[in-house]
Amino acid sequence: YSAPFFCLISFDPNPLRRNTFWTLSIGGTFIWISVYGINQAQVQRYISCKSVTQARLSLYINLLGLWSVLLSSVFAGMCLYSVYKRCDPWTTGLISAPDQLMPYLVMDILGDYPGLPGLFVAAAYSGSLSTVSSSINALAAVTIEDLIKPHTNLSEKQLSWLSKGMSLLFGVLCIGMAGLASLMGGILQATISIFGVIGGPLLGLFTLGILCPFANSKGALSGLVSGLALSLWVGIGAQIYPPSAEMSRPLPLNTEGCNFTLTNNLSLASFPEQLNFSTTPIHTSHRPLLADWYSLSYLYFSPVGTITAIFVGLIVSILTGGHKLQVEPKLMLLKEDTTFYHLIKLFEGGVKKRSGKLNLKNQEKKSGNTNPAFVDFELDLTKISSRE
Repeated sequence: YSAPFFCLISFDPNPLRRNTFWTLSIGGTFIWISVYGINQAQVQRYISCKSVTQARLSLYINLLGLWSVLLSSVFAGMCLYSVYKRCDPWTTGLISAPDQLMPYLVMDILGDYPGLPGLFVAAAYSGSLSTVSSSINALAAVTIEDLIKPHTNLSEKQLSWLSKGMSLLFGVLCIGMAGLASLMGGILQATISIFGVIGGPLLGLFTLGILCPFANSKGALSGLVSGLALSLWVGIGAQIYPPSAEMSRPLPLNTEGCNFTLTNNLSLASFPEQLNFSTTPIHTSHRPLLADWYSLSYLYFSPVGTITAIFVGLIVSILTGGHKLQVEPKLMLLKEDTTFYHLIKLFEGGVKKRSGKLNLKNQEKKSGNTNPAFVDFELDLTKISSRE
């Protein structure tokens, strides 16, 4: 829980250290790009917008909220460390995992006020359930539309019931995965690790398709499998051979300031094994030669998978004749598709001032970046068909 504060002051370039400015900046960039760029739950939200412009605007509004949430999390971690740095509840055994620190602080401070601790727990659960529900809905929608509907002749009513059944199935699987994630340390680390292992290779796959015109199906599949295999290797190895305490604990924790007596006639001296809970590697005498590789920061799982997928995909595509492919330019990322292009045009005075809304739509039509999923009813369809 001291990691947010430590990331702001630690510029150690060592990739084995859990949380530093560089791991958060580099690894976090890859993770957030995969979350907001290729995640099905996010894409469903984009295509529900009326136009590309509205989808971009929704992202900017979401960015403000995301910054607020992350800033609040950083200050919450700093407050936790300030309160418990001299009497750590985790070290003394009052809690069994670092994830319980925030509820423990709430009960410690607000326990005498009926209803307030329950309100905090309800708020935490409601935020988690809203994210889980959208993810389950996205999984069910993809399964029905891409795997079941094209190969069956089911009616819409049958597909609707099947979609509800798939949502129930994925919900049960999520509960099972939650139990598995509890064995992977803190929930935040487990979540980022899973996102990195799976989202990293997928980000590499999409990057190949958008930026590399000579990438073919063989290269894309080879890159995806290679990136997934490598990221899974380091991810599973990190669970079997955890990093040392000096790499995982950013700031010191002690019990010098504790002034309470534990129950059952026990004292702090009765808990020597708790002092290094979940920080000392399990296999200390038989650590493999690749122990340092397994100790790689969990924030780097995504860059490892992405870079591997792109590198292997490019090589295989070139060797299998990908340079002979003829790809339509509108299927690739154009400079007109980027926000920086429009900002530069605004500063250069290239955008007409008569109607900013119409100019943005005209730019979208000229750049060829209008997705068929974005239907703009305000445009004159007859003019568009005549131009085509």
